[in-house]
Amino acid sequence: MTAPRSVASFLSSVAAGAIPTGPTLADSMLAEFVYPYPVKRFEFHSQGRPLAMAYMDIAPDRPNGKTIVLLHGKNFCGATWEATIPALRDAGYRVIVPDQIGFCKSSKPQDYQFSLHQLAANTRALLARRGVERPIVLGHSMGGMLAIRYALMYPREVGGLVLVNPIGLEDWKAKGVPLATVDELYAGEQRTNFEGIKKYQQSTYYAGQWRPEYDRWVAMLASTYQGKGGKLAAWDQALTSDMILSQPVVYELEQITVPTLLFIGERDSTAIGKNRATPEASKALGNYPILARQTQARVKGSTLVTFPDLGHAPQVQDPPRFNATLLEYLRKLPQG
Repeated sequence: MTAPRSVASFLSSVAAGAIPTGPTLADSMLAEFVYPYPVKRFEFHSQGRPLAMAYMDIAPDRPNGKTIVLLHGKNFCGATWEATIPALRDAGYRVIVPDQIGFCKSSKPQDYQFSLHQLAANTRALLARRGVERPIVLGHSMGGMLAIRYALMYPREVGGLVLVNPIGLEDWKAKGVPLATVDELYAGEQRTNFEGIKKYQQSTYYAGQWRPEYDRWVAMLASTYQGKGGKLAAWDQALTSDMILSQPVVYELEQITVPTLLFIGERDSTAIGKNRATPEASKALGNYPILARQTQARVKGSTLVTFPDLGHAPQVQDPPRFNATLLEYLRKLPQG
């Protein structure tokens, strides 16, 4: 078994202009991508098959009695929370960070019926196994959409809901995004490469800016499409895109009863499938300054915090500011 390369080695390869493609790194399971804390595996059965959910479980030195669960987005992994985890841990929170089934270091089944309901149930099963009760659920991007579904399904089991630039705040189909078959989505996923990911993330996630450290996250995502399991990873990404497009949560926002914080980088323009919409329709999609305020008005008692100069991933773009703001508002979060 080949030992994992160091982060420095991984980044040096990226800096040289190449994604490492050794026999173990070019792997849909991210075998050589180093996570910031030890990765454990939750073995369980779902839809008639054995699966394994990778996760990190970080204990604080001085516990405050609260647990926070961090849910990653579609183009992200649990590792992407590496700058947020220590801030929460040092503030006394136990931090649990799963990779959802179909993503990153977790199982990638070929014929799984992906749904937000299923992913929420999987996450709940993990938390039950770890003895966690009434956690704060924090979700980013697709993870925000999943966090909303989790809070709707298990409102009495959630101590608070935190949404960071969640997708699903509008119904893209109703606003002009044509539906696509899974085969069409899969064909698009198979064209994914490092440069395409970087171009998209620069324009959408980081408000047109770029720093060398962002290359690591591009390489992380790009490497899941390579190697022996790359086609299966692309297939699961197509299935989860279909899940996102066909299972809107926007019509249920008024039903959220959990104390909610909404953190929005206002220079975000994320809208899955907008490249298939007409130019006129595309311009109206992903307007996060408007979507944020509409969402705050619909989620009773919610608090909106904005970052006017940041994009889709404020926790990556400006970790010190994001972490300080997050901790400030977590202290004010009413007990659900």
